[in-house]
Amino acid sequence: MSDLLEIAGENIKSRLWIGTAGYPNQQIMLDSLKASGAEIVTVSIRRVSLDSYNESMIDLLGDNYRLLPNTSGCSTAKDAILTSQLSREALETNWIKLELIGDRDTLYPDSTELISAAKELVKDGFKVFPYCTDDPVACQKLEDVGCVSVMPLGSPIGSGMGICNPYNIGMICNHINIPVILDAGVGTASDAALAMELGCAAVLLNSAVSKAANPVLMASAMSEAVSAGRKAAVSGRIPKLDHAVESSPRLGLIGS
Repeated sequence: MSDLLEIAGENIKSRLWIGTAGYPNQQIMLDSLKASGAEIVTVSIRRVSLDSYNESMIDLLGDNYRLLPNTSGCSTAKDAILTSQLSREALETNWIKLELIGDRDTLYPDSTELISAAKELVKDGFKVFPYCTDDPVACQKLEDVGCVSVMPLGSPIGSGMGICNPYNIGMICNHINIPVILDAGVGTASDAALAMELGCAAVLLNSAVSKAANPVLMASAMSEAVSAGRKAAVSGRIPKLDHAVESSPRLGLIGS
């Protein structure tokens, strides 16, 4: 099934996006990225060297993947904007995954600072992918300021709890006119499939693969789950009923 994701003026084949943090070693990371089939990988500007040297993150990934730098670690709009500008200069991309954490314990986004930073970055020519709460109002405001996508969390970062509020995610998908990418909380393949079935355009995950007992195998499972969930979403599921419906007609039954 040819089903490209159109986003930020580009066509992307894979609807699974994946992070690069927390793997047991560099080779497992590379093998996992390959097994995932992902075209887009995220890298934290604060955690990697932007200089291209032998076996640096940029050197290893830059020729094979579309890098989506993120502002992980930032807590103010000013800090996130400066980090974004640094990444654009160093990596020569105007794509940025905007992260603004408001609480260090829950790692929840600060919606006020996030919307403020997104507005300024859009004005500065960035293609902004904001990591946000599963709040339809906040997502609408992010669309209104010009973001190319919204990336609501399914549950807290790294928790593996899956999608705690599927109703909200579905509502966001139904009311937002830009791609919705589930970000954070995925623990296993069924979580990724559910996100796609709810109407998400893609799934971004990291810990579910990097911290799995077998990251490479889990990456492959996630790829298959996203594909299956997308196919189910576009196929159109049957309605949920409160009663049984026979799949075969009664006509022809003995004694009828």
